Amino acid sequence: MPAAASVLDHDYRALASRQTVNLAQAHAGQVLLVVNTASKCGFTSQYEGLEALHQQLSPRGFAVIGFPSNDFLGQEPGSEEQIAEFCTLTYGVRFPMYEKVVVTGPQATGLYRQLTAATGVAPGWNFHKYVIGRDGRVRAQFGSRVTPDAPELRAAIEQALAEPQPQPQPQPR
Repeated sequence: MPAAASVLDHDYRALASRQTVNLAQAHAGQVLLVVNTASKCGFTSQYEGLEALHQQLSPRGFAVIGFPSNDFLGQEPGSEEQIAEFCTLTYGVRFPMYEKVVVTGPQATGLYRQLTAATGVAPGWNFHKYVIGRDGRVRAQFGSRVTPDAPELRAAIEQALAEPQPQPQPQPR
């Protein structure tokens, strides 16, 4: 599959950093769980389960990636530095976190516009989850109430992990 077909073909800064990362390159061949996060939400404790999931499945080519967002009742008001400190110190988050973004409406960042278009579902709240296959295509989406240890989320991740690695496409000459 050409890289352009991947919803991951976007550049974002690592959280509280000047380093820009192309998601498709940085996470090539991985199954991803893309999550919009917030530090002052009733679902914030999901950080702990997300980190556990990341640690448990990363040896198999899996990663959680987080995007802080202040879209829902101002529940992520802090600076990126404050968010990074909170996530690390409070929940021991080590999975990749990227810059604070808008995830809904006309101002939504490119990744979230594509995730919404692919599933027909925009995040309705913080901690909405999208499963992305190794080929960069969306496999499933789950609302905020679906916890990181929910059987249906785990089944979707396991199914995506079981899919073969995509083969590189020959370049036209």
